[in-house]
Amino acid sequence: MGKRTNTASWTGKMWRIDVQKDGVRKSFYSSTSGRTGQREANAKADAWLDDGIANATAKTSTVYSEFLESVKEASGESNYLQHKKYGEYYILPVCENTQIGALTEGQLQDVIDKSYKHGCLKKVRQKPSINRNLSRKTLKTIKAIECEFLKWCRKHKYTMLCPDDLKIPKGAIEREKHVLQPGSLKTLFTVDEVTRWRHREFDDYIYAYRFAVSTGMRPGEIVGVWIGDIKGNVVNLRRAKNVLNEITSGKNDNAKRSFVMNEQAQKAYNDQIELLKSQGIRMNYNTPLFQIPTERSFYNRWKAYQKKNGIPYTTLYEMRHTFVTVNGSIPDGHLKKLVGHSRSMDSRGVYDHLLNGEMEQIAEETSEQFRKILG
Repeated sequence: MGKRTNTASWTGKMWRIDVQKDGVRKSFYSSTSGRTGQREANAKADAWLDDGIANATAKTSTVYSEFLESVKEASGESNYLQHKKYGEYYILPVCENTQIGALTEGQLQDVIDKSYKHGCLKKVRQKPSINRNLSRKTLKTIKAIECEFLKWCRKHKYTMLCPDDLKIPKGAIEREKHVLQPGSLKTLFTVDEVTRWRHREFDDYIYAYRFAVSTGMRPGEIVGVWIGDIKGNVVNLRRAKNVLNEITSGKNDNAKRSFVMNEQAQKAYNDQIELLKSQGIRMNYNTPLFQIPTERSFYNRWKAYQKKNGIPYTTLYEMRHTFVTVNGSIPDGHLKKLVGHSRSMDSRGVYDHLLNGEMEQIAEETSEQFRKILG
């Protein structure tokens, strides 16, 4: 019970209610007058909705544990840990003891609203929560995981609840993003040293930093790119290495993409190849281009480079935002193809771009934007 979000209405001759399950829409009626007839029509609808439910009395916490096992089997460890964290911190504190068949869209909305106001809802926290409302991005993730969980429940016949009207609070804001300012970009492209033990030393990650900001690639993509992924001046992104050091196919389907390197990325790539040669590293198809063991190592080295060279703190991911900001004036469609926000390219699409010169045009457009800043 409790799957309905509506109730029977009087048509003038009888009570009628329309409900939907698994894409099938049905109507139920009662000719009995008064509220008794309304209850009869609602009961018929509830009986049909409940038909085939496996275990509507199971606690939501129990079903969520089963859902997590499914996530673990179907995806990487990092995705599993995210779903586990969001369940423990936000979703389950509100509805863990509710029977899954009695779970309502209102409770799912309560999860979002309470999380927005209080942050982590877990009674015993590993560390105190920061006293501020959750960002819109975090709330959207909570909503997405709730909907994913209920979709899994419907497939496994635990409930027919289909939340389609969950709202993000209007007061939720996007956290401010930082980008490298022109002065910092000039430092990045002209200074290749850091201070260690009072001595200036060459930073052998310098070309990775420059390549990242010149291409808009995600940190995990930089760590995961192989020498064999680059043919001539074309980069073919096929994988990424996440914070748990797992090799993945990227953040999403759009992450698999191809693009022509612009002038700044091409120079960073050429300089990196020369660096590998000078270090005596044997270069094969699957040799990591930047020799960065983990994303954490990449993060720590970038943080040190900024500190030692007077660059205001900017995260590795915000270098991607920097790329988007620098190239804000180029056509939106071109920018989306570069950073992987468009639909995945098929083979025909890639070859079309290579033939008609669009990829080269995009590279030249981004080169020009960097030239304006770097001089």
